[in-house]
Amino acid sequence: MPVAGDPTPRMADRGRARTLSRSLRAPVTVLEWSGKIIAAATLVFMFGALFVNVLLRYTMGSGIPWAYEIHAVLLPWLVAGGIVIAAARGQNISISLIPDMTGPEVRRIIMVAVNLTILVIAVSVLWSSQPILKASQFQRLSTLGIKQIWGYSSLVYAFAAMAVIAALDVLQGLIGPAPEAQDPTKSSLS
Repeated sequence: MPVAGDPTPRMADRGRARTLSRSLRAPVTVLEWSGKIIAAATLVFMFGALFVNVLLRYTMGSGIPWAYEIHAVLLPWLVAGGIVIAAARGQNISISLIPDMTGPEVRRIIMVAVNLTILVIAVSVLWSSQPILKASQFQRLSTLGIKQIWGYSSLVYAFAAMAVIAALDVLQGLIGPAPEAQDPTKSSLS
C-alpha cells in the first residue's frame, strides 16, 4: 500500500509515459525508412539511366530519349525522401539557440509550438497544392508519356509525412520527458 511521499505511483506513470513515447516513435521510424528507400531507389535509377545513356551516346552515337525526362519525375521524389529522412531524425535546418538557453519546461513549450507551426504549414501546403495536383493529371512528359502527377505526388508524400511527424512530436512533447539541450559539438556538421 503506497504511503504519502512514496515515489512508486510516479514511477509507474513515468514507465507508461516512456512506453507511449516509444510507441509514438514507431511510425516515425517507418517514415524514415520509407524516405531512405525512396531516396536510394531514385538515386540508383537516375544514376543508372544517366550512365547507360552516356555509354550509348558514346558507343552507339545515340542515347535513350527518355533519360532526359525521367529526372522530372524522380528528382522530386529524391528531394521528398530526403525531407522525410531529415524530419524523422529531427535534423532539418533549425536554430536552437533560444531553446538551448532555456530550462527543460520552456524548451518543451518551444518544441510543441514549433511542431504545431510545422503541422499547420504542412497541412496548408497540402491543402493549397490541390489545384496544382489536379492540373498535373492532364500534363504529360513528351517522350515518356507519363503524367506529371507522378512527380508532383512527391509533394503530398513529403508534406503528409512532415505533418504526421510534427503531430507525433507534439504528442511526444506533451506526454514525454522534457527535451534535453543539444550539444553543439555533437550536432554540428561543420
